[in-house]
Amino acid sequence: MPHLYAVIELFTDGAAKGNPGPGGFGAILRYGKHEKELSGGYRKTTNNRMELMAVIAGLEAIKKENQQVTVYSDSKYVVDAIENGWIYNWMKKGFAKKKNQDLWERLMRTVANHKVKFIWVKGHVGHPENERCDRLAVEASEMPGLQRDEYYEFNESRMKGMFE
Repeated sequence: MPHLYAVIELFTDGAAKGNPGPGGFGAILRYGKHEKELSGGYRKTTNNRMELMAVIAGLEAIKKENQQVTVYSDSKYVVDAIENGWIYNWMKKGFAKKKNQDLWERLMRTVANHKVKFIWVKGHVGHPENERCDRLAVEASEMPGLQRDEYYEFNESRMKGMFE
């Protein structure tokens, strides 16, 4: 008789005001009747980075490896890159002309620990978990004393210096 895995559901969303600007991510992990909310914020970042961080934070919070996880995200950027396999070409090319290499690499290391399926959900249309994640992300972006998104801020300042 095959061993049946219970599916862990991970709902995610990211937000940034100004893009770049203060940003946050929100995630809900659900395993049966158990739920855990996760959120965090950065003083200067982008919406895409926060969409990625929401998924990363959720997957990294799963304590056991080799779990079956379904990720629900309103980010076509994240879902399509994985489900359509674009990420593998980006990796082969060393992320040439692609942003957020640090987070994509971190995500792929985390995805490798589980059996993950990504599902796109339309955002801001009343999907209860997506709306909760959005609130978590926005609230996190508005907290005082936000942390630095070191990779983003370092590379943004480096790129500006090249064109001044």
